[in-house]
Amino acid sequence: MTPPRPSSTNPPGCLRDAVDACVFDAYGTVFDLGSAFARCRDSLGNKVGPLLAMWRSKQTTYTWLRSLMGEHVDFWHVTGNSLDSAMAAMGIRGDALRSRLMSVWFRLDAFPEVKKVLPGLRKAGLKTAILSNGSPTMLTAAVRSAGLHDLLSHVISVDAANVFKPHPQAYQFGVDQLNLPPEKICFVASDPCDAAAATSFGFRTVWLNRDRRPPEHLPRRPEFEIGSVKELPALLGI
Repeated sequence: MTPPRPSSTNPPGCLRDAVDACVFDAYGTVFDLGSAFARCRDSLGNKVGPLLAMWRSKQTTYTWLRSLMGEHVDFWHVTGNSLDSAMAAMGIRGDALRSRLMSVWFRLDAFPEVKKVLPGLRKAGLKTAILSNGSPTMLTAAVRSAGLHDLLSHVISVDAANVFKPHPQAYQFGVDQLNLPPEKICFVASDPCDAAAATSFGFRTVWLNRDRRPPEHLPRRPEFEIGSVKELPALLGI
């Protein structure tokens, strides 16, 4: 196994005994969106991948803009708006198809390695949590669909904070729910922007870079980079 690559001056393994919780972003980190939406290939054919990519891009843009504009709605509403925009841009129509695509968010699977790693984190005494923009209803359904309800101590939606990640208030909401200082929380995200913002906030951050993408040019970079959740226990000294 390739050792975790530090993206700062901290040596690999420095998180041993340093954190009390391991917190994950949800979509793309814990939940495998690509495999879930591939089930719609019978209706969309080769458009399923491009549609999902555009949908997710608009979803991210809309959350950022709404946070900046002070126009908060829950993530389910944003998800629907984003899908409508993506479908229109790609010339895809159909109310039944739209309903089917939206329903997938309630029937997600976890990446297999996530389900294998979480029990060991719990056994080691760490709090395990999701901190996500997803609405409470979306997250509750996805966690149960993926069979993770007994493996997570907290499932935290930032909806009650009335702002989305990567706004600092969203991360502060997670801190308040866990009752831990930021430096005692290891935050894992597959989105490098989420990881960078969490670093700026004060979390000990791990960028889950499954696709080996180059780093973003942002003021803060995540402290560590791994290619699989399977590398996380070694980083945590478990």
